[in-house]
Amino acid sequence: MSRLPTAAAGAYAPPVPVRELTAVSADGARLHVELHGTEGGPAVVLAHGWTCSTAFWAAQIRALAAAGHRVVAYDQRGHGRSPASPACTADALADDLEAVLQATLAPGERAVVAGHSMGGMTVLAAGARPAVREHVAAVLLCSTGASGLVAAATVLPLPAGPVRTWLTRRVLGSRAPLGPVTPAALRVLKYATMGPGSAPHMVEACARIVHACPRGVRHAWSKVLDLLDLEHGIGELTVPVEVVVGTADRLTPPVHARALAAALPECRGLSELPGIGHMTPIEVPDLVTAKIRTLADTYLPAAVPAEERA
Repeated sequence: MSRLPTAAAGAYAPPVPVRELTAVSADGARLHVELHGTEGGPAVVLAHGWTCSTAFWAAQIRALAAAGHRVVAYDQRGHGRSPASPACTADALADDLEAVLQATLAPGERAVVAGHSMGGMTVLAAGARPAVREHVAAVLLCSTGASGLVAAATVLPLPAGPVRTWLTRRVLGSRAPLGPVTPAALRVLKYATMGPGSAPHMVEACARIVHACPRGVRHAWSKVLDLLDLEHGIGELTVPVEVVVGTADRLTPPVHARALAAALPECRGLSELPGIGHMTPIEVPDLVTAKIRTLADTYLPAAVPAEERA
């Protein structure tokens, strides 16, 4: 299958993977997985959010691979090059993460997992899973939350309450096609998902990724996020966790990050980034990459020299 139309050039152009494979989830769902970087290097697994794809992590993949890491990025079911599935649940996302970890890591091998938005929710849903306990050494949660997502969202400039929640549910759950990436579409996406200072090339990169998501998939997963409640799973994620959020995040405002930081058993820090929106890995790529590298340096063994692997 050909690569999806995403950001065409520059830092956000999707890197060419060293290898691609298909991981098979518990219900038979097939997941597109890309491997980048150095075989034997410290492993990093990247889980993207709602309406995105592996292309969302392009800047992190490129920088981490260049620094000697082995980077695993996968498309959530229905997103990118992973086929849609009738099973759209938090448990299915947890199954998928387990399948990816088992398909890409050796027995006992551990990795840092970074999850953005729905990708972070995936990690929370999978915290008690055996593969997570075996393979995950530390986690970075970017711009995510565990419950009450629609009620807390500030996409609509209205006072909090039932009216705003109802209208937000209708907007986020719309079946309407997003259409081509036009100047008007860029303005809408920037307002809803990014900080006011986001550079035009960042906004365009996000728009191309989000607009490539099939509208049926977008709608199906919006219903899951509407009803999501992972509060019971926060305490199961017992590895060291860093939490990052932008103060201008309208989809998962800082209230979620603060609640996670307070409830996680091993939270190693909460970073609230002034003026940054929901798309943190694209808006502040160097900061997010540095967070991942610090976790890898702290909690993973050093890379094995090639001559020792031979």
